[in-house]
Amino acid sequence: MGANSVPEGLTDELLTEIGVALFHLRRVWAKPDLMRKLREQTHCERPLQMSNLSVVSAVFRLTPETGGEVTVGGVADRLDVDPSTASRLVGHAIDAGLVSRRPSPSDARRANLQLTDAGLRVVEAADRYRRLYIAELMNDWTAGESKEFARLLSRFTEAAAKRPIDPSGIDLIFKEAEARTPVPET
Repeated sequence: MGANSVPEGLTDELLTEIGVALFHLRRVWAKPDLMRKLREQTHCERPLQMSNLSVVSAVFRLTPETGGEVTVGGVADRLDVDPSTASRLVGHAIDAGLVSRRPSPSDARRANLQLTDAGLRVVEAADRYRRLYIAELMNDWTAGESKEFARLLSRFTEAAAKRPIDPSGIDLIFKEAEARTPVPET
C-alpha cells in the first residue's frame, strides 16, 4: 500500500475520528491532577512528570527482561527515543529520586539503572490507577467487547510500532495543501 492509498471503507471521517480520539486519550493520561495525586499517594518529594512515569515504567519492565542490567540505551529503545533524550529523561528521574544509577558488575563502562523505593511505589500506583480507571470506563462493556477492544488496540499499537511516522510525509502534505490553496491577490 502506497503512502497516499487508504484501505476501502476507511473514510476521512473515520480517520479523523480515530486521530482525535488518540490525541484526546494522550491528554487524559497527562493530566496534571493525575501526576499530583500519584505524587501524594507515593510520597514523592518532587513533582512528577509524564516523562518520569515513562522512565520508571521502562526500567520496571526491562529489569526482568535484562536480568537487572537496565541501561540508558535500553530505556531509549523501550521509549523509542534517541540515547541523548533517554539520558536526559533518566537524569530527571534520578533527580526526582525515582531511579538510581550504579556501575555494572559485568562492564565498568556501563551503568545499571534500578528503581528506588519511591520509583517502585510510583510505577505500582500508576499501574493500579490505570487498571482501575480502564475498568471504570469499560464497566458496562461485555466480556466479548472488552476482549475484542484489547485485541484490536494491541494490533493497532503493534502496527504503529512496526511502522513509525515518516516525518517526510508531513512535507508532502504541506506541499499538496499549498498547491490546492489559492494565493490571495494583492
